[in-house]
Amino acid sequence: MASLSIAILRFCSAAPFRAMGRAIRTDRSSRARYQGNSNMKSFELSLFADCFQFYIQDEAATGDLSQAWNEEATDRLLAIAPGTVGIGTARNTDVPVTVDILEHEPEDDFSQWDHVVEAGLDVASGRIVIAGCTDYFPDAMRIEVPPGTYRVRISYGALDTLTKHGLNGDDRYRLQLWLATSTAVRILKRRLDRPSN
Repeated sequence: MASLSIAILRFCSAAPFRAMGRAIRTDRSSRARYQGNSNMKSFELSLFADCFQFYIQDEAATGDLSQAWNEEATDRLLAIAPGTVGIGTARNTDVPVTVDILEHEPEDDFSQWDHVVEAGLDVASGRIVIAGCTDYFPDAMRIEVPPGTYRVRISYGALDTLTKHGLNGDDRYRLQLWLATSTAVRILKRRLDRPSN
């Protein structure tokens, strides 16, 4: 099962497949609602997590996640390539995603989440793109930020709420970004129901 999951993630993350999505997925742009104040920008989106993933990237990045989705990345639900972070999901349908742009590292609220990981993201262009892997790239959500290296903390919630067929559930995903120097991948909380090999 793990091999099949890796194959699906790699296929959908390959540059030609993502380019195809950029050409054909004109009907599914992300839907976002913005909430902001002087200390934080927050966006609530519904993203089509085709092939059980969505991604966040520097607008100018050309990173290909196809080889990044190995067994370790699949297990941690996180793949990285230059300027790109791939986020694995429990479903391959529309999923709710919150994106918070912060001024500093957030407080620990891990008890509210099933799985929490962090990685680094270089944003040289000053524009972050958030999309499903087959979304039409020109229509994907963009957020303007100061250029630099960001820490991305991904929190995964309600992963155990999927229906038997796996299409419905209350799973949710939160991305928190802040300027930082570290780019190392860290697992801050590991889900209990990890897939078996």
